Amino acid sequence: MFHIFSEDRIKNAVITDVYFERTIKIIKEKGLDKVVAAEVRARELPSDYRWAILGGIEEALTLLEGLPVNVWAMPEGTLFHAMEPVLLIEGKYSDFAAYETCLLGFLCQASGIATRAARCKLASGGKPVYHFGARRMHPGITLMIDRSSYIGGCDGVAVKESARFLEEEPVGTIPHSLVLLAGDTLKSIKLFDEVIEPQVKRVALIDTLGDEKFEALRVADELGRKLFAVRIDTPASRRGDILAILKEIRWELDLRGFNHVKLFVSGGLNEKKIRQLNQVADAFGVGTWISNAPVVDFALDIVEIDKKPVAKKGKHSGKKQVWRCPACGAGRILPWSEDIPSCECGEKMVPLLKLMIREGKLVNPFPSVKKIRDFVLSQLKKLEKSEVEDWL
Repeated sequence: MFHIFSEDRIKNAVITDVYFERTIKIIKEKGLDKVVAAEVRARELPSDYRWAILGGIEEALTLLEGLPVNVWAMPEGTLFHAMEPVLLIEGKYSDFAAYETCLLGFLCQASGIATRAARCKLASGGKPVYHFGARRMHPGITLMIDRSSYIGGCDGVAVKESARFLEEEPVGTIPHSLVLLAGDTLKSIKLFDEVIEPQVKRVALIDTLGDEKFEALRVADELGRKLFAVRIDTPASRRGDILAILKEIRWELDLRGFNHVKLFVSGGLNEKKIRQLNQVADAFGVGTWISNAPVVDFALDIVEIDKKPVAKKGKHSGKKQVWRCPACGAGRILPWSEDIPSCECGEKMVPLLKLMIREGKLVNPFPSVKKIRDFVLSQLKKLEKSEVEDWL
């Protein structure tokens, strides 16, 4: 058997930490069940990030749909900061307590992946970034990982089924195994050209057996205008100065009239390496750095009981709204009942927490994954230069 829980077991709150089940039993038997407001927030973000991208909201709302609760949340893809509540639930505690385990799991991991993807997209300077990290994670969550990387800014994914869900074409060239089986770099791309349908771009993998520069020239001479790009995935033990290698390949290709051939880099990339290489490279394939992203450490805490503010020590009691200035991006966290604030720049702020579920029913249909991705990219464009370069 595969070690995967089914959707119905998740939806029926079977997948939960036992202490929630025990708490529900106690409060029901002792008459302690009350209407509460509980918020989800992260006290800090991973790796000292200044911001993160919210993922997992669609799954979280699907989980809570049908329960006798009201839910407010930031739209999926929202750029948020530490200490900002991203989701608020109001209802009897026993009605949603058992869902906390899965709720946080949906939000924590998807947000971590979307955030890493967004940082890679920023580092690329707008050049294409593709997600190749499915092989690093359990296949049962491949779709979640690919979807989160896509909404975070990746331009495509390698897994065919994920791409179908995203309504995109899958992206990928060939593995090193084909070059080894063919016995030669040039032969492998010629076989690809003979067998694979012509609408698939011809990208030659040039680092398996020979020197990258000379292999690039060999395949360019053979395929000419049919060659779209060469991919460099040099192993770490032979890598050296990859930027210098890319510059050398670019020079030699251009010198011989192959200006149309793109340089595609993959293998062990992270956001810092992408930023270093984007002056020469045309596209990037990123795997483990995105798929194995650190989770955003969200927690769910009661902040009101029977409409009275209360919270454990270390937390601020009372429901809160997060306000953002549409002009300059400044944000404020204020008590729920406060009026619409004005920003220091003079603009009226807008609320980020929006009613998503009213008495168990979704208020609006979910946006398309493309719309979420466009929303993320529009926010990234507004970041200040200091925030763009905060990893340097």
